[in-house]
Amino acid sequence: MKDHLTESELYQQLAALTKKRDEWEASIPYVSSLLDSSSVKIRAKALWLLGEMGLAFPASIGAHVPAIASFCDSAEPLLRERALNALGRIGRGSFSAIEPFWEKLFQFASDEAANVRLSFIWASENIVANTPDPYETYMPVFAALLHDADDKVRMEAPEMFRVLGKRRPQFVKPYMEELRTLSETDENRVVRIHCQGAIKVGERENTK
Repeated sequence: MKDHLTESELYQQLAALTKKRDEWEASIPYVSSLLDSSSVKIRAKALWLLGEMGLAFPASIGAHVPAIASFCDSAEPLLRERALNALGRIGRGSFSAIEPFWEKLFQFASDEAANVRLSFIWASENIVANTPDPYETYMPVFAALLHDADDKVRMEAPEMFRVLGKRRPQFVKPYMEELRTLSETDENRVVRIHCQGAIKVGERENTK
């Protein structure tokens, strides 16, 4: 069916499917087949939708994770970004499904594209929500992102400390002073606010 549809029609089909959650599980193979599309727009939309499907139905997405992960090597930043997002959502539902590719994700903390670095943080926040322990030795990676050159990345980086602080406050404790300094001195108002939020969670959890 996909061979007879235009890019616009395929995109509209995927957009409609995002609202039909009851069809998601059965549609995983079809949406995965669209990863072979010649259209970057279609591949990007398929990656996003597969991430949501994988979060909802982690037991049914496993066979398709290698194809999703392969887009981490794409020369197209949008596809790297969407692959990270998808792996994060799937990893939130089932860490074991993405575990073979998990360590590779950390290379994107220094990706040349700011949106890819941002997606790395988002993916990590998703995964850490249910699987925090593997992140203990990787905290310096996120501490470095607190000082990223891009404002949006710096705005999101403290959120990783906030999310992780709810689950493993001891992982965040060594960075409280750094967060406090940024909460008082960073030139970006949102960065300051997000640092304050991370500090509040960390202080509360560390005093329990």
